[in-house]
Amino acid sequence: MPYDAAVRVRYAETDQMGVVYHSNYLIYFEIGRTEAMRQIGIAYADLEKRGYLLAVIESGCRHYGSARYDDLLTVRTRLTEAGKTRLRFEYEVLLDGRRLATGHTVLACLNRAEGMRPTRLPEDVDQAAQRAVESA
Repeated sequence: MPYDAAVRVRYAETDQMGVVYHSNYLIYFEIGRTEAMRQIGIAYADLEKRGYLLAVIESGCRHYGSARYDDLLTVRTRLTEAGKTRLRFEYEVLLDGRRLATGHTVLACLNRAEGMRPTRLPEDVDQAAQRAVESA
């Protein structure tokens, strides 16, 4: 199941040509991922309080069009893979239904108490992630 988040382009996100600077799409992905996780039942802030962090270990983005200041974008996010220690999210950034960018991130679960070492996802997080992948 895809999860949608609305993002309004701010002036500071554009370059001298008035176009959203390419690296800002990774920020849009983060907004989409955070909102998708919340809807899945995994509040990132709660995960951090429990001593777990999700670190981006891989990212990619392909651009198809341009967004400009004040455009209202839709960031469509899907959790497509959930391993015991990693999650993969895929994204589409849309403007009025038109695809502007696609991308992905892979995140690894780290345990603060174990010196930021990779660790298994907590059981409840793993179960929620597995359900989300099955419905994607």
